[in-house]
Amino acid sequence: LLVVVCFLTSSLCALSSEDVLSKDAGECAICLEELQQGDTIARLPCLCIYHKCIDEWFEVNRSCPEHPSD
Repeated sequence: LLVVVCFLTSSLCALSSEDVLSKDAGECAICLEELQQGDTIARLPCLCIYHKCIDEWFEVNRSCPEHPSD
């Protein structure tokens, strides 16, 4: 499943793919919850992974939380 997030104030569109995490992967940098096997995640083009809380992040931000200059 491919999710497209577009911003009305900008021509920037960020693509993220939705996936299920196959193994534990540390902490989500947005919600600070553990990324655990079986969680539904969003994978950004930079390959960073987050819980679906990234959707809310994109409502007010235009870049990856860990790669703001990309």
